[in-house]
Amino acid sequence: MKTKSILLNALLVVALVVAFSIPAFASGNTYKLGFSGAITGPTSDAGNPYSKGLEDWFRYVNDEKILGNDRIDCAIRDDQYQNATTKRFFEEFLDDGIVLFLSYATGANLGLKRDYEEVQIPVIPASYHEGLLDNANYIFTPVATYSENVVGLAEYVVNNHRGAISPKVAFFIHPSAFGRGPLEDTKKAMKAGLKMDIIEVVEHGKALDNTAMLKRLVSKGVRYVLCHSVQSPVATMLTDASRLGLTARYFGEKDKLTFLGAHYTGGNDLIALAGPAAEGFYWSCSYNLTSEGNRGAKKQLALAKRYGRDAKAANSHNYGAGILAAQIATEAIKNAKAADMAKGLDITDEDDLEVYRKRLYSIFQRMEFYPFVAAGPVDYTDTERVGVDLQNVYVVKNGKFGKIEAIQSKYMKDIRAAK
Repeated sequence: MKTKSILLNALLVVALVVAFSIPAFASGNTYKLGFSGAITGPTSDAGNPYSKGLEDWFRYVNDEKILGNDRIDCAIRDDQYQNATTKRFFEEFLDDGIVLFLSYATGANLGLKRDYEEVQIPVIPASYHEGLLDNANYIFTPVATYSENVVGLAEYVVNNHRGAISPKVAFFIHPSAFGRGPLEDTKKAMKAGLKMDIIEVVEHGKALDNTAMLKRLVSKGVRYVLCHSVQSPVATMLTDASRLGLTARYFGEKDKLTFLGAHYTGGNDLIALAGPAAEGFYWSCSYNLTSEGNRGAKKQLALAKRYGRDAKAANSHNYGAGILAAQIATEAIKNAKAADMAKGLDITDEDDLEVYRKRLYSIFQRMEFYPFVAAGPVDYTDTERVGVDLQNVYVVKNGKFGKIEAIQSKYMKDIRAAK
């Protein structure tokens, strides 16, 4: 009996040792991700719904067991658009063992580019700044860059302007690297042959009245205002223009102003803020809108309803942008799982985690899929770091954005190729 008891105890010890030494993947991996963004503070009108889109998609992935027994655990942090805070969060995420980083602000991303290269970690940014693609291997923008948006809209202005002389344009931009980047690329396009005149560049502050600025632009013969900022300041400007009777009734109307904007300026969020003053606003982005009522719109609304989001968040294209970033991350992890890239690895171990990140990076270099929130497919290659390069041009009519046409910037292709 004593011998039997000793044998049973020995077997129990062995069983416990085995149980505690088996890597987590035996019962399912937990893939840690981190997001740092402006949930409050400057640009939070974009960052807040974006974070909700991320959160809801990852909840859906886990609830529906899209990765089988594996899970995604995405830590979401509010950096209030402060670059130093973003850097601190990124370092904390690394210490916690993330496999992929979901970033936000342009300035923070530009400051962390070298860190991304050193760590060799895939990054999906909410910033679509063209400069993020320069000398960078690990940043994968979900959609067309801001420069593709703005230069594409500038091409749209030139192609549709009526008049014997080149169109006179003003820029209304965010006072940051985020706002200024596309302006420089527009100037490059002009040197390459895009025939338009930039009369003034306005870096907006927190002013609540744009009366003097708008009257000045009209007095200088400006007909088009290209906006690159977020919705709030653009909505204020549109409201002021409407009050002054300076909003064009048709595209390029003389002595009036036609307003156009890139990604973060428009969407249903803008209409909610500006109301009737948004009529006639032209907008370019790579996302579908819920007002279109298509299959993708219905899926976005269903996801928001499932997780208790209000109508404002549910109908925001920024919520859709968060969903897309989360879908890209999920697709990469799912493809890596299908290729057994976590096999034999314990991703809670520092050395194994480094190996897995490199394998995940290789997935991004050959990934294509069709997300329901975007204007086209996500298509990454070993040389292409822009996911969805197709853009839609919309205009507000009768309180809704309606699609006019799909565009791709001719000049940006040449500018990027020349780098």
